[in-house]
Amino acid sequence: MPADGGIGASTKRREDIRFLSGTGRYTDDLNRPGQAYVFFLRSNVAHGKIKSINTDDAAAMPGVARIFTGADFEGVGGIPCGWQVTDKHGQPMQEPAHPVLAQGKVRHVGDPIAAVVADTAEQARDAAEAIEVDIEDLPAVIDMKKAVEEGAPKVHDDLTSNLCYDWGFVEENKDAVEQAFQDAAHVTTLELVNNRLIANPMEPRVAIGDYDPAGDMSTLYTTSQNPHVIRLLMGAFVLGIPEHKLRVVSPDVGGGFGTKIFHYAEEAFCTFAARALKRPVKWTSSRSEAFMSDAHGRDHVSTIQLALDADNNFTALRTDTYANMGAYLSTFAPSVPTWLHGVLMAGNYKTPLIYVNVKAVFTNTVPVDAYRGAGRPEATYQLERVIDKAARELGVDPIALRRQNFITEFPYATPVAVEYDTGDYHATMDKLEEIADLSGFEARLAESKSRGKLRGLGVNCYIEACGIAPSNLVGQLGARAGLYESATVRVNATGGLVVMTGSHSHGQGHETAFPQVIAEMIGIDASMVEIVHGDTANAPMGMGTYGSRSLAVGGSAMVRATEKIIAKAKKIAAHLLEASEGDIELKDGAFSVAGTDKSVAWGDVTLAAYVPHNYPLEDIEPGLEETAFYDPNNFTYPSGAYACEVEVDPDTGKATIERFAAADDFGNIVNPMIVDGQVHGGIAQGIGQALLEGCVYDEDGQLLTGSYMDYAMPRADDVPYYHVDHSCQTPCTHNPLGVKGCGEAGAIGSPPAVVNAVVDALQRNGSSITHIDMPLSPSRVWAAMTQ
Repeated sequence: MPADGGIGASTKRREDIRFLSGTGRYTDDLNRPGQAYVFFLRSNVAHGKIKSINTDDAAAMPGVARIFTGADFEGVGGIPCGWQVTDKHGQPMQEPAHPVLAQGKVRHVGDPIAAVVADTAEQARDAAEAIEVDIEDLPAVIDMKKAVEEGAPKVHDDLTSNLCYDWGFVEENKDAVEQAFQDAAHVTTLELVNNRLIANPMEPRVAIGDYDPAGDMSTLYTTSQNPHVIRLLMGAFVLGIPEHKLRVVSPDVGGGFGTKIFHYAEEAFCTFAARALKRPVKWTSSRSEAFMSDAHGRDHVSTIQLALDADNNFTALRTDTYANMGAYLSTFAPSVPTWLHGVLMAGNYKTPLIYVNVKAVFTNTVPVDAYRGAGRPEATYQLERVIDKAARELGVDPIALRRQNFITEFPYATPVAVEYDTGDYHATMDKLEEIADLSGFEARLAESKSRGKLRGLGVNCYIEACGIAPSNLVGQLGARAGLYESATVRVNATGGLVVMTGSHSHGQGHETAFPQVIAEMIGIDASMVEIVHGDTANAPMGMGTYGSRSLAVGGSAMVRATEKIIAKAKKIAAHLLEASEGDIELKDGAFSVAGTDKSVAWGDVTLAAYVPHNYPLEDIEPGLEETAFYDPNNFTYPSGAYACEVEVDPDTGKATIERFAAADDFGNIVNPMIVDGQVHGGIAQGIGQALLEGCVYDEDGQLLTGSYMDYAMPRADDVPYYHVDHSCQTPCTHNPLGVKGCGEAGAIGSPPAVVNAVVDALQRNGSSITHIDMPLSPSRVWAAMTQ
């Protein structure tokens, strides 16, 4: 059993006390003295030329401090993109300007045209309604394939076309892949859509700009997953504020799912306006604004082909994908359908040849960027759907086909440039068959049939790449930032520790799990460890939280810093115990001399560090504080197998999930309860995508799903009881904790399991349908049944 509060213990999340009692401190809870409020006037057309903006009447209204338009940002940098992709011809992607406020044209519904700053939010909104904007409507382009056709309206006039890049990977495999398909005994082809999603975190985005003229110091309070990155991007590339004159604070954050990674125009505006007006400026997004200003997710249209030999071994795979960028390039958007998607197309399988083509396209829609899983769900969905279809075409068991093609020897270098260090895919499938009770499916099938329902079983596997790394490699792939993490561990004189980290929490349980790691290393109670994050003035430069990197990268930085602490503490203990440093051992919160009963408590050593009466200062300087930066040398590769059972009502087409099981390999587990919660949440989001959620535009670029009236979020009665297991552990070999990452797995593995199950239910009832695009709404399923 794990030590109380140490690694492996399911200790309750300490942060939940303030969240459940209503004492959390979110950005909207903050109010600065004398603050003003901003309201953004946003475009109600998808594409248009701004002919004039008349603010005279609005500026004269009560409480209005100033109205800003794009003209006020002439000479100010636009919102930068953090990743450059080079196309298959070696040319850099087309990278258009992204102004803080629209300049010359609007390019999607929700594009900000003007911003009113007033004494109250109501006054700002009223004045915005009085602004007269003359916009000449231009043809909008929404469909990705039409957008790249000859003569299509251009989203950006200064670009040669709407094609951001045409990426091929691995390009040198292309001819060999073509030959493998010509030689194949069987080829399965599948066309599918990975539907556009809106993240909808519980807390909408908020930004407060503040300015202190005495020190020429700007402060931005914002709902961000990575405050240091926001400071870097906004200060250096947009507003030209030196980093030492810019502080970014991100307090409690109520969910992000990727959508709060990015630097947004509203953050830059509030910081800019606060400097211009010499007073704080606050913006709180409404839910309606969030639908048309938060970055959206997914939105791929793909064709995938799988080649097999006469013995049903996978011989080659190729995909062609159109990936929607929206109207502008969001912070990490170009990397999502390429380096976070293409390199995962091998999945769990030893397919020797793979070629991936991705065409990234500009359209008159909200920008698209990372959403929980970011590229990996898109890859898994394509792969696991085409394998299921191949099994049905070949008349073989879908699980057996997967097992036959599993990778079994590690490390394994895939043909798409990554190397899996560990894994045991047969073990996770074995565990899945056990916890899902697949042997009892036929009895449940018969029971459903007796009630007039169609029952189906869907199974799939996934592999994920977490903790994007290393920095030198991703830099070669186009990343414009490092992807390390940092930690400063400060030990107080009485033995308590404060850990300052660049890893920001927005629901992951960092304040509970991180102390467990350090408490285990020292042998003290986890309550003695405090975690500080979210303020660039306090924490060392770090890259934030996304891509399931917190423990694997941020936790490893803490381990390295704590190792430095322990090494110095051992020197002090050696002097106190009059022993050789090499003989000092640390266990259960005490330093002892090996082979003796001589010992000194952790607290006594830490006190001595600050009251250095018992050791020579020329050997050891006072204090006990260390910083470490950790840059991993590879991704981590969690994997798993999921099973879903559905019942379909043949009269309505409604699919109901009856059972769901997930067997995951996350390497070593720090807090099993937190891991369970992460998986539960991810599965719920995956079910939402599979059955309910879909962001839809009409042909004129109007957002038809602009509120919860039209965008269906999963509710409690849409999700089943989950049976999750993470006992199949193959620890990561290249980080000190042996952890892999768990935050996105549920959202990666669940959509194909659900779709496979619904298709299975229909085929067991005699349907010839082979695919239904997500979301599998009752109307879509009913239409498929009645074809």
